[in-house]
Amino acid sequence: MKLIKIAAGDVSMLAELNDCPTSQKILDELPIEGTADTWGDEVYFKIPVLADQELEARAEVDVGELGYWPVGQAFCIFFGPTPLSTDKRPRAASPVNILGQLQGDATEFRTVRGGMRVLITRAID
Repeated sequence: MKLIKIAAGDVSMLAELNDCPTSQKILDELPIEGTADTWGDEVYFKIPVLADQELEARAEVDVGELGYWPVGQAFCIFFGPTPLSTDKRPRAASPVNILGQLQGDATEFRTVRGGMRVLITRAID
């Protein structure tokens, strides 16, 4: 597993990436900078990584999980319900490749607003 740092506005948090192929593609592109969009309790932003939907991709995710949305070529940070949620768990618009997990209180990302700069860098691991 590899550690990354995600920073946006006043939020800066470590996350642990899993060993899926999409995670490796993201690591190879770091640092990545994007412009935040929000969808309920999700921050997402387009990144310069092209990846197909993986077999383990799913729309139902947990708070604090990170995903890659192949349809939008976007990195996703889930921290609560989204417009498609049926309970308190996030639900992506369509299946996402699960990249890993935030190491901290994911709800801190509620302070991130659309248009804010988001930076993903490699953390020392």
